[in-house]
Amino acid sequence: MTSADLLIDAFGRVQENVHGAVAGLSTEELSIRLEPGANSIAWLIWHLTRVQDDHIADVAELRQVWTAAGWAERFDLPFDDSATGYGHDTADIDAFTGTTAELLLGYYDAVHIRTLDYIRTLTDRDLPRIVDTRWTPPVTLGVRLISVVDDDIQHSGQAAFIRGILLRRR
Repeated sequence: MTSADLLIDAFGRVQENVHGAVAGLSTEELSIRLEPGANSIAWLIWHLTRVQDDHIADVAELRQVWTAAGWAERFDLPFDDSATGYGHDTADIDAFTGTTAELLLGYYDAVHIRTLDYIRTLTDRDLPRIVDTRWTPPVTLGVRLISVVDDDIQHSGQAAFIRGILLRRR
């Protein structure tokens, strides 16, 4: 088993988590916030997908799926196309009131495919490549990919937690 195989497995688990958190929920349920200031499922899934799209496009030196494949227009959010959710406040999260499960999962799956296509090109020799010198120590490709997996797992877990509460309320 190679490092690429492990990364493919990890991102596959993220995809299962994302689908499990979103599938079958109504647009209204996806936008519910359990308390003022809390994130909604829709925002969490959009955010984790935007970060994955941004980071994979950067290391692969490709355009983001968000803009290249027209997802920014389909979502029609009141943000700059470069927004990933970092720094968003409660008003920004409120903008996710009309987002459907199909839209969220469509965008996530498109990014997932791009991610796996890129990872399949990697060898273990690629992982030590420095991809971000703004940190000390500088960030390697391997660390960046694990960071994306970690962020995705945390946010998809938060979305699954919210889903569980919503389903108990039904």
